[in-house]
Amino acid sequence: MINIILPVDFSEATDKLLEGALKFAKETNGKICLIHVAPSDIGFAIGDMGFQYFPEVEQNEIKQELAQLNSLEQRIIAQGVDCEHLLKQGVAGDIILEYAKIKNAGYIVMGSHGRSNMYDVFVGSLTKELTRRSPIPVLVIPIH
Repeated sequence: MINIILPVDFSEATDKLLEGALKFAKETNGKICLIHVAPSDIGFAIGDMGFQYFPEVEQNEIKQELAQLNSLEQRIIAQGVDCEHLLKQGVAGDIILEYAKIKNAGYIVMGSHGRSNMYDVFVGSLTKELTRRSPIPVLVIPIH
């Protein structure tokens, strides 16, 4: 069975990305390994008193994201595809590649919004980064 890494960010594009990954997993007899990388700075705020950390904000956000991952996992399993999930905090590109290595993955499935190169210059693109850095194939699904 091929492990397919599917990073998700819970944006509007997640359903379209999930649809493409499910199709690919069924065609390759693959297992979907969902991953969500939460920012390290959840719970931090900048105000009049400088940086402040609110652990309850971070805990609530992580709980919500885990619930969303559980829901996505159940949707995938209901479609007859094996699935597991992981939530970590940190730098998305590094964590996704590390997870792919740990899972001995055959593919990483990412979405592309089809934005211009100018967007990438100012904002950056995780998909672009992973296609450059990944030692395994990255399947890019167009999200429009």
